[in-house]
Amino acid sequence: MDAVLQWGVNLIITIQQIHGPALDSLFRIITFMGNENFYLLFLPMLLWCVNFRMGARLAIFFLLSSYLNICLKDLFQQPRPFELNPNVGLVPEEGYGLPSYHAQSAVVVWGSLSAWAHKRWLWIAGIVLIILIGFSRVYLGVHFPTDVLAGWLLGVVSLGIYLALATGLEKRLVNLNLWIQILVALVLAVVLFLVHPAKNVASAMGTLAGAGVGLALTHRYVSFGVSGTWWQRTLRFLIGSLIVFALYVGLKLILPGEESGFYLPFRFIHYGLIGIWITLGAPWLFRLLKLAPQSEVPDMQPV
Repeated sequence: MDAVLQWGVNLIITIQQIHGPALDSLFRIITFMGNENFYLLFLPMLLWCVNFRMGARLAIFFLLSSYLNICLKDLFQQPRPFELNPNVGLVPEEGYGLPSYHAQSAVVVWGSLSAWAHKRWLWIAGIVLIILIGFSRVYLGVHFPTDVLAGWLLGVVSLGIYLALATGLEKRLVNLNLWIQILVALVLAVVLFLVHPAKNVASAMGTLAGAGVGLALTHRYVSFGVSGTWWQRTLRFLIGSLIVFALYVGLKLILPGEESGFYLPFRFIHYGLIGIWITLGAPWLFRLLKLAPQSEVPDMQPV
């Protein structure tokens, strides 16, 4: 393994021979498209403005994929390149390296969208973006090439399972009693959190719990459609994102910090509230403000 990691460091050094301010800025922007903060805006935008059902499916798949990535990182406990050679790290990064979260998430998100849309241009754009996001992690010295390859492979396997099972699982869940749906969402998220109680797991599973509860209630009580004028969709995104930001930042200021023994459960609750807002609070508010019509059927294409 040491020889493989050293080969990776040497490759990064070779790649970084071309680095400069312009390329550094470009790849920082590209790598941002794989960050948590990007998905915290992008996935709600899909759900509120493009296709609610597809956005909900993708959000759940994304969160479960993130959980798998976190568990594997903590299992393998592999270093990052700048831990072997501090000179290669062009941006700060925390945690273990293998497999690459950015590479895996790029396959999950853009692969799912391409499969849903059935558009050749989106497949091409998605593949290019997947490659660029993965390469950006190597260029910036925060992942070994093997981390990225592992992330891509895990993403492809996860995507294949998702495409095969998503429609059938959704039909079964939709036919369940409301309280059973809520119980399934809460129990699944809490059990996965208790199995691996870590910082990033708390955020992912908290969001999953909140989103699951919100989706069950929205399906029953909020008739929400994504169609509308461009200004209605823009206002939905701006208002919804502003409140996401307020919850994200504001609750951090009042909830226990990492030094507290209650940090993880409160982080779970923190992200749970964000999940409920995205899937229930925002659709309800948009309908109240007449920024969204009643649900159109169908509101999506099956994946």
